[in-house]
Amino acid sequence: MDIPIVAATVAFVLVVVLVIVYLSIRVVQQYEKMVVFRLGQTNEAMVRDPGLRFLIPVIDRPVKVDIREQFIEVPSQTTITRDNAPINVDFLIYWRIADPLKSVVNVANFPGALQGVATTTLRAVIGDILLDEVLSKREQINEVLRVKLDEVTERWGGKVTTVEIREITPPRDVQEAMNRQLSAERTRRAVITESEGSRQAAINVAEGQKQAEILKAEGDRQAAILRAEGFSEALTRIYGAASGIDQKTMALQYLEALKALGASPATKFVIPTEFTRLLEPISTFVEQGMSGGTAPSR
Repeated sequence: MDIPIVAATVAFVLVVVLVIVYLSIRVVQQYEKMVVFRLGQTNEAMVRDPGLRFLIPVIDRPVKVDIREQFIEVPSQTTITRDNAPINVDFLIYWRIADPLKSVVNVANFPGALQGVATTTLRAVIGDILLDEVLSKREQINEVLRVKLDEVTERWGGKVTTVEIREITPPRDVQEAMNRQLSAERTRRAVITESEGSRQAAINVAEGQKQAEILKAEGDRQAAILRAEGFSEALTRIYGAASGIDQKTMALQYLEALKALGASPATKFVIPTEFTRLLEPISTFVEQGMSGGTAPSR
């Protein structure tokens, strides 16, 4: 056999071996699953996990499925609310493949099918809600859309994880009415806040005046108590001093008082009866002196 023919044969065999190896070996990434069709048929047992996988050339046909979470953007859709108000809504849908076999066998284009179902579901959901609720209950609408889309995509092997409405655009006249309502609400809050501040200030002033009156009354009471205590102490001292004075001393004090009265220009004097009793000893001494007697000893 000629050498060129042998070389060509070896080369052909090597090429065939390489082709067979290429067709029979597949590397499945960590984020993938591989569905194998054997002679056009497949089942759960033909789903391969990540790693190095071997196939039967020509007989097996692999289809890789990305199981990572992905998203699609649903463009702005015009929908009609329950009270016949047209609004534009655009949102995002986050999804992943939960069943690789169903996603390959039951649907040809899962993202496209999901987007089509999302637009019709959005119109159905918004059509049952009033405009005010659409604008104020975005989180509830997100959850309702997620549940409904998840129910539909379950037969396709998908799982809708999150629905996020990005923007809701109401009609221009509705926006203007909302702006006027918001301005009126802000004015109302400002008036309430101002009146509440005035009320609190008046309460604080009244409370301060009340405390001042209480302190003033307390001060007057304490002053009255101190004056009463001082007057009582003075009376006690006077009583103590007076208890040590005998009748003679008191009589001499009254004589001094009479002397002062005699020097005054007044023509009428009021003399208490006690004064006459105090003068009796003095009159006795005067009579004894005039009669030449001596005062009795005591």
